[in-house]
Amino acid sequence: MAKARVAVLISGTGTNMAALLYAAKAEDCPYEIALVASNNPDAAGLKLAEAEGIATFAHPHKGLSREAHDDIMHDALVAAKADYVALAGYMRILSPEFVGKWEGRMLNIHPSLLPKYKGLHTHERALEAGDSHGGCSVHLVTAELDDGPILGQTPVAILPGDTPESLGQRVLIAEHQLYSRTLAAFVARESSPDYLIAQIRERALALPEADEVLSHGMPCFGIIKGKKFAYVSNDHHGDGKVSLLVKISGAEEQAMLIETDPDRYYRPAYFGDGWVGIRLDLGDNDWDHIAEWLRKSWRAVAPRKLAAMMDLVGEF
Repeated sequence: MAKARVAVLISGTGTNMAALLYAAKAEDCPYEIALVASNNPDAAGLKLAEAEGIATFAHPHKGLSREAHDDIMHDALVAAKADYVALAGYMRILSPEFVGKWEGRMLNIHPSLLPKYKGLHTHERALEAGDSHGGCSVHLVTAELDDGPILGQTPVAILPGDTPESLGQRVLIAEHQLYSRTLAAFVARESSPDYLIAQIRERALALPEADEVLSHGMPCFGIIKGKKFAYVSNDHHGDGKVSLLVKISGAEEQAMLIETDPDRYYRPAYFGDGWVGIRLDLGDNDWDHIAEWLRKSWRAVAPRKLAAMMDLVGEF
């Protein structure tokens, strides 16, 4: 599988960027650094990235509205073909529009054990509160400051006599280790069978009167006391694939899908022309599209009365 392309946004020395960059040099790292970008053309981290052969981009924000500057940065990320964005000491509050464009694909590292101490001066606040530990958190970025889902944390013990500076130095060491590890796990989740099966399960069981059983070693979803509409194949018969199997109209639709995208669609063994296999382990799933496949397959087996009730609910 191709490595995920990550753009890193910095404003200063870029020590967390450097940690991500050097972790990416490992052969088995699932991501590569596609771009280091900054709102500060003089950021020291840009020079380091250039020395390591990484593409860089800088555009000052002075004199620009937040939205206008964010648009410039977004265009640079798109031009670099970034799949994900990692904020690493990027000292700009992002516009909701920018955050929305990278929803679910932008991470940040924060020097506290969130939800404690959002914002600035985190070490001072931890010391003033008499906490036993400071620490750091990696989270998904949302429009609200430091408020997205937490992906990983590392507690750091507070020692007698600690100052904000001494505590901050140890937290920074923890940040450098946590960020690369968490980013790697996050971008690799799209190839994790457990993650992929969980995504299918969530969407399949949201359909009316759907249930799950194990059939021929595969998670199988059907109408309660009725027909099956989806299977998840995980290296079934040693084919090396993680796939969703759904019902289709027949051989003609199956052949059309396979011809259109032979890497994604295939004829599942032992299932015949009424089913198609959809690869889930290619790393680029459109989960809304997958949910639509599940709905179509569910409708193909649902009793008329149940399908009609779903249509009625859909009208509202």
